Amino acid sequence: MVAWCALAPILWAVSASLKSDGEITDPTPLPAHPRWSNYSEVFELIPLGRMLLNTVLYATCVTAGQVFFCSLAGYAFARLRFPGRETLFLGYLATLMVPLTVTVIPQFLLMRAFGWMDTPWAMIVPGLFGSAFGTYLMRQFFATLPAELEEAAILDGCTTWQLYWRVLLPHARPAVMVLAVLTWITVWNDFLWPLIMIQRDEYATATLGLVRLQGQYNTDWPLLMAASVIILIPLLVLYAFAQRAFVRGIAMSGLGGR
Repeated sequence: MVAWCALAPILWAVSASLKSDGEITDPTPLPAHPRWSNYSEVFELIPLGRMLLNTVLYATCVTAGQVFFCSLAGYAFARLRFPGRETLFLGYLATLMVPLTVTVIPQFLLMRAFGWMDTPWAMIVPGLFGSAFGTYLMRQFFATLPAELEEAAILDGCTTWQLYWRVLLPHARPAVMVLAVLTWITVWNDFLWPLIMIQRDEYATATLGLVRLQGQYNTDWPLLMAASVIILIPLLVLYAFAQRAFVRGIAMSGLGGR
């Protein structure tokens, strides 16, 4: 029952995307004459293909940066011993309590000072260097790995970097998959930051494409629903391929409620 409640909006969006403008308020689940042309019309009205490619580029770059830097920080907090480690980690975690909207204005001023307004750099750089949540996730997973792995690698002459890159990181693939999927979805669905930073369609994201389809006085809802379904498909494909590793990573990283 809960699953059907979660699926209901998606099913309604698919149904609405196949209706005409006059049928959009019709409560019947299926349109009398499905209009598949709604999907092609979306690409004629806005450069949605280019926007999807832009979003893929931004999501890929930010996800790669998050995985790399969060795994590095998580490894350091979990396995290395240095003064003030716990205090620094707690202070870093405290940033999770700061609302994202509070940091929008400082980041906006930085992007303007760097001259990155309305460029891909404004979409990539702010999220590239890790996050408190990603660091916490990787730290929790690294902390569960047996110390024997580390001791054996040190006896074999591994340096700190080799220990992280060749020994521990390959064992952290489930946590890496969780972080990658969550980061990808976050960047893909982000709306506020692209709305502030990007004006040209050349660098716009898929979520901004939905705004372009909304008229000032009238909105073609079937086309808007068709665009929403198109944007949703990559997320469904991503989760379908990563589902098993995603669930396993949640269970093994300490975020599964154990």
